[in-house]
Amino acid sequence: MSNAAPAPVAPAVARIQSFAFVGIDAVPVTVEVQIASGLPAFLVVGLADKAVGEARERVRAALTALGLALPPKRILINLVPADLLKEGAHFDLPIALALLVGMGVIPHESAYAYAAVGELSLDGRINPVAGVLSAALGAVESDLGLICPAAQGAEARWAGSDLDILAPRDLQALITHFQGYQVLDPIPDPKRITLPPLPDLADIRGMPVGRRALEIAAAGGHSLLMCGPPGAGKSMLAARLPSILPDLTHEQKLESSRIHSVGGQLPGGMLVSRPPFREPHHSATLAALVGGGGKSRPGEVSMAHHGVLFLDEFPEFSRACLEALRQPIETGRMTVARASQTVTYPARFQLIAAMNPCRCGYLGDPERQCRKAPRCGEDYAGKISGPMMDRIDLNVTVQPVSPLEISRSARGEDSATVRMRVAAARERQIVRQNCCNAEADATAFVMTDAARETVEHAAEKLRLSARGLTRLLRVARTVADLDESEALEHRHVAEALGFRRR
Repeated sequence: MSNAAPAPVAPAVARIQSFAFVGIDAVPVTVEVQIASGLPAFLVVGLADKAVGEARERVRAALTALGLALPPKRILINLVPADLLKEGAHFDLPIALALLVGMGVIPHESAYAYAAVGELSLDGRINPVAGVLSAALGAVESDLGLICPAAQGAEARWAGSDLDILAPRDLQALITHFQGYQVLDPIPDPKRITLPPLPDLADIRGMPVGRRALEIAAAGGHSLLMCGPPGAGKSMLAARLPSILPDLTHEQKLESSRIHSVGGQLPGGMLVSRPPFREPHHSATLAALVGGGGKSRPGEVSMAHHGVLFLDEFPEFSRACLEALRQPIETGRMTVARASQTVTYPARFQLIAAMNPCRCGYLGDPERQCRKAPRCGEDYAGKISGPMMDRIDLNVTVQPVSPLEISRSARGEDSATVRMRVAAARERQIVRQNCCNAEADATAFVMTDAARETVEHAAEKLRLSARGLTRLLRVARTVADLDESEALEHRHVAEALGFRRR
């Protein structure tokens, strides 16, 4: 009499859960497999794109590499719900897993406790895919474990230490785990690594106005436009902004990391722990900047969520790209509408832009003045629309520092010192209104009579729009927070006016 364990009983319809990604959200998708009598066929239904349709050949080849052959029957793969578009190769693994359950290779009682994402190679290896962090969070919500590629087990672990994660290197390891011959090792909690130091503000000599504008922008989350000739230090200032920004909260880290995970830009499985700093080239397309394309991927504005979007050579970006920034600057989200679906990504970023005063860059320089002045500067700045300029809180002219001043001046205040003031100002804002000043309701700000009179006079003199007036008050409130003042005073409004575009 044999003591061998009985073979798993194949269910009539095998079901394994996976996920489709709509924005950064993981929407549950059930992969159903039916193996029935009839002419041999391998069909995939349920609004699958080309990558999902090609899973048939990848799955067939992977099973063949393991010495398994598909039964000569009618195999139907159904992706539920059928009206939701399924995109991406991450459906390979759940399809293969459901087939193995349907063929009776692995017990369905064990496999049904997991959701799965992963792409298969022809030899059965499981390759990394985008969106594992969102899938892990989705598995937690569905009260399931998660099967993911071995290279992304650490990424999935950020969803919680209680999540049951299987991260096999290949399909063979997964099969032997479910059959009980060789159990996969558990995924340990991810280790926190020491990040490399950021560029320090102490490297900047002189430039007091630029440094002050950068501190105000960091303290209130304001947008900033720097204008100056080539080599004046605009890019150098922008590169040092992350060093004075406060750390992300745990919720902000998770949200920002989910965007990077869906975009396939979360290397090493580590969370985004610093405010992101994105600096796309001015030749970037509209889809690359704001999101979209064939699969509605997140763009640079979403990758910069809770961080900085630095646009150097601001007027050189296409008019369509610049105008597309207007909506996310106001709303903090980017909606990508396509015929097949509409996807919304978070996009609460801090816009930092830099530009030359004219195309040649030397407008106003008596030694290198171009012959087309002032028309050259007017045409160049005219590429930025009025509504776009109205959304920029701080405007500063960056004057070049002379070689003599660079060699003789002392090192400036370091980032750690400035960061302490910025963090203290941000803390006051969170306590007062639960958001930074760039997002606050300016009508609730307390101000002295002198400050109110200054604001009213400036609004009439400069013909400020309602948006322009609101942004002026927000900047003044940030100046007051840095000054540790409870109410807006005349000097705070006056300094904010100094950074307002005339």
